[in-house]
Order: sequence, then C-alpha cells, then structure tokens
Amino acid sequence: MKINEVMRTLETLAPLSFQESYDNAGLITGSGSWECSGILITLDATEDVIKEAISKNCNLVVAHHPVIFKGLKKINGKNYVEKTIITAIKNDIAIYAIHTNLDNVLQGVNDMIAGKIGLKNTEVLQPKDALLKKLITFAPTEHAATVRDALFAAGAGSIGKYSECSFNTEGTGTFKPGELAYPFVGEKGKRQEEKEKRIEVIFPAFLQQQLIRAMIAAHPYEEVAYDILSLENFLTDVGSGLIGELETETDETSLLKLLKNNFGLKMIRHTAFTGKKVKKVALCGGAGIFLLNAAKSAGADVYITADVKYHEFFDAEEDILLADIGHYESEQFTTDLLFDHLTQIYPNFAVLKTALNTNPVQYFL
Repeated sequence: MKINEVMRTLETLAPLSFQESYDNAGLITGSGSWECSGILITLDATEDVIKEAISKNCNLVVAHHPVIFKGLKKINGKNYVEKTIITAIKNDIAIYAIHTNLDNVLQGVNDMIAGKIGLKNTEVLQPKDALLKKLITFAPTEHAATVRDALFAAGAGSIGKYSECSFNTEGTGTFKPGELAYPFVGEKGKRQEEKEKRIEVIFPAFLQQQLIRAMIAAHPYEEVAYDILSLENFLTDVGSGLIGELETETDETSLLKLLKNNFGLKMIRHTAFTGKKVKKVALCGGAGIFLLNAAKSAGADVYITADVKYHEFFDAEEDILLADIGHYESEQFTTDLLFDHLTQIYPNFAVLKTALNTNPVQYFL
C-alpha cells in the first residue's frame, strides 16, 4: 500500500480544504509514492516519536499537530523542530499532519471530547462559510435522472442531515452543431430545440473537480453546459468548536469533577462559579478562547477549552463558567480517533499508537 492511499483515507475523514488559513496540515516530509511499511499515530511529531517509528518499522507518522508551523530558513538541528525533520528525512520517515481540518469536522477532535463528557445532540458551534458551491447543469429530460444520480454519487446534494437534495425545472434548450461536432441529437448546421431539465445541486467546494468529471461521464451531450456559483451559506457540519447537552442537568462542581476524572486531569483552571445548573456545554479542543462569545451566544452554561490567558478569563464576565483543561489533555484522545478510523479501513495493516506522552507541560504537585 502506498502512503498516498493512507493520505486519501485521512482526507476523506478531514479534507485539507477544511483547515484554517494559518495551518500546515498535509504531508510534511516524505513522499506519497512510497510503500507504507506501517503507521504510527501521535499527537505531536517529536524526534523521539520519529525514533519510535523507526524502531517499530513504521515509515509514516500521522500527527495531529504539524511539526513545521512557521517557515524554516535553516535546518541545522538547533531546536526540536529541526532535529525532528533531520531525523525523519535521514531515515525516510513521512510525517503527515491532520490538524485544524480534523478540528473542524463534526466527527473529529471535538466529538471525542464531547463523547468523554457524554454530550447529546451535538452540533458545530461556529460553522464555516464560503465552503459551499452550487452546480447548475442542463440535460435532456429522459437523461436527467442519470446525470442527477451521478452528481449525488460524487458527493453533491447534501444539506445537513439530508442527502440527494436538488432543484429541477423544465425548459427548452437550443444549440446548433458545427461541422466538426458529433451531436447526440440534431443535425450539423441546423439549430436544435431540445426539452431539457435544469438541475441544481450544492456541494462542498473541494469536490468540484470530482463532480465535474462525474457529470461529464454521465451526460449524453458532447459539450456539457454548466454553471458553478460560490455561496456564502454555512456548511453546518464543518467549523470550529462543538455544543451539546448533558443527558441530565448537573451542577458546576460535579461537571468539573467529571472532567478531572474522564480526562485524567491534575488540575483545572476556571472562572468563579456562576451558581447556575449546567445543561448546555460548549467546547473546543486546544486553544479555543476565540469561541467564547460564540459559546455565550449559543446559551452554553459552560465553555471548555485550553490555553486561556489571564485577562481572557475576565471575558467570561460571570455569564458562563470558563474551564481550561490543558491543550494536550483536551486533545489526547485524537490518537484514538485516528487509530479507530484507520484500523477499520485497514484491519490487517500495522497501525500503531505511540507509547510516548508528548505533553511538554509538567505539573509540580
């Protein structure tokens, strides 16, 4: 199996186009054309993790965090990033990062956190816009269903919990085949009028080329007329953070105890208790303070995230309980998510989780 195949599997789960503009997800070292000897999954790609991969005959390290996040002007081993890259390149180890694109899908990093808390009826806290497009095409009436089905099969027509969504209108198309044309209907040099259906479907932008190929393959016309429009609509199952409800209303102390037990926390930094009962919980793995106002607007009783600065705690303004559980701690189950996804698809292939704890933060108790 080529590394490219594993990459396609990961990008089906979390397309690269869903990553944030500042991110560096994707293949960082190595080549997708290499044969994959084994996969090692980790939260962070450090030099020790690369050495672990070598010892376990895994030439692909799948990490949540990109080891290269800023531009490198020199690679001489002066810091952990450069040491990691040097060791990976010298030993033909491919590093693949699946970062904010995995954060931004509904069944991604935040879903793992929600599962540990027991949240129900979860949805994206802040959906992303400008990720949707609309395709409009025209097909002979008797062939419209075939073209429409091909578009659905290629990924078009999904809106939230609904699939195979389209809008169809009937009309008359006109065209005149040229001397070099081989028309499906009509004659060269004569204008043809044909009963057609106008088919409209929406789709995630990253599927555009796939949809066009599927449409052309299924369409009877030699030249296929179509329009593609960019939309401002939200893609409701893609975006930052998550919000959901506890099965049973609880108090703030009990919720913090639940977090401490289920995430193996040594401590939780939080704002003063509001005294309100907790039912609606918003969360974001990693550094998510930018979603605090979204959590408030959504009516959350608690917002759980990490990397909150001193003055940012004031922004809760007693409206919401803000809890910082730690960056590594909030995302630690991402390795389980990726392991489960890959082993389901490749049950007989060497997919391993790192045995190392890569958390750089230590606690003196």
